[in-house]
Amino acid sequence: MTKVVLFQPDIAGNVGTIIRTCVCFDVELHIIEPCGFPFDVQRVKKSALDYFDKAKIFRHDSFEDFFANEITAKNQRLVLASTKASKDYREFEFAQNDVLMFGRESAGVPDDVALKAHHRIFIPMKNNMRSLNVAISCGIILARAI
Repeated sequence: MTKVVLFQPDIAGNVGTIIRTCVCFDVELHIIEPCGFPFDVQRVKKSALDYFDKAKIFRHDSFEDFFANEITAKNQRLVLASTKASKDYREFEFAQNDVLMFGRESAGVPDDVALKAHHRIFIPMKNNMRSLNVAISCGIILARAI
């Protein structure tokens, strides 16, 4: 089963939107703390709407905790979406149990986290644009992955 993980997300509205996306595709959402906002139902429910109660959300105190318990223990591949990656997501061969990780809206993921990813992929953009909204990127890549 494909999973989505957010690394220290900054914006509650994006988390809510990703919750809705995960519910619609029936995938788990893992959140690596700390968030850039106090994580509570009211903050994310505004954009998650009534999908929040249907979501499978797991929170992790640190990347190390997440990696040990979800990637290493379950022998899964960590696939990082990054503007710094060199592999086009459309050319990547996803596996059924891939874990798709998306970094902070403001800073992505630190280099040590990026180096732990088994694969790094990007979404090509026209006109030298830098990045898409993380919730949009998640939807694009998740739809392709499953």
